[in-house]
Amino acid sequence: MTAVLEAGDPAAAVAPPAPAPAHRQRRRSPARTARRWAVRLASLVVAVLVWHLLTERDVVFWLRFNQIPGPVEVYEAFRLQLGTSLYYQDLAQSLLRILSGFALAAVAGIGLGILLARSTWAADALQPLLEVVRPIPAIALVPVAILLFPTNEQGIVFITSTAAFFPILVSTRHAVRALPTVWEDALRTMGAGRRRVLTTVILPGIVPGIFGGLSVGMGVAWICVISAEMISGDFGLGYRTWQAYTIVDYPHVLVGMLSIGAIGWLTSGCVELVGRRLTRWLSSEQRSA
Repeated sequence: MTAVLEAGDPAAAVAPPAPAPAHRQRRRSPARTARRWAVRLASLVVAVLVWHLLTERDVVFWLRFNQIPGPVEVYEAFRLQLGTSLYYQDLAQSLLRILSGFALAAVAGIGLGILLARSTWAADALQPLLEVVRPIPAIALVPVAILLFPTNEQGIVFITSTAAFFPILVSTRHAVRALPTVWEDALRTMGAGRRRVLTTVILPGIVPGIFGGLSVGMGVAWICVISAEMISGDFGLGYRTWQAYTIVDYPHVLVGMLSIGAIGWLTSGCVELVGRRLTRWLSSEQRSA
């Protein structure tokens, strides 16, 4: 649209009102939330029904479902596990290892990520070493952990922490570098120092990026803690699952696998929930991206 403004017309100099934001935060209605949870529950029910049909009819079509225990057998094994204290001890041990390693990785990854993004000297001194170590799978560090640490417990926490560390480090570093420099420049012109810039610009601005790395780090940490428990653990869900496999107790193998999946989903969901609470100022589209 082309508009012709008459010279000297004061009304023509008035700027048009700013357009409404393209996205607004919308409150989710209870009906919409209920529908979403119904779809999620239905997907799990359908998966269990398909599993039951394939194992009940001993389907062999490249994949040998006649070798896999069905949902009823797994349920009975799970019910037996719930009646023993050993199951809860393994669950608590795995959770303790995950939370300890994840907490160490979060503190180190966020702090070092900010340092590498803000300091050229630190990046030159530390980043080459980190980039050499980063491609090494954390589970490959099991022999090193056995040699370095006096107990298996410390070695498993070290492996878990190492697995979660690099996703958190990389996401934090990229989040700091992606911040608009104009924010810091504006604060600097008002006489703010480094600490003020860190607390009022950098830390609030990188929260979404940090929680993206934390969510990925939690998933990777679960993969590695279970693998480490299978190799060198004495307790834990991974150790108990591998022990069931060695005695050909396949229903209890699946109980362990499903327990790992459920607890892993719960811990990752807690991380994402905290992230959503701390980033309410983002639009719903940005938070779900």
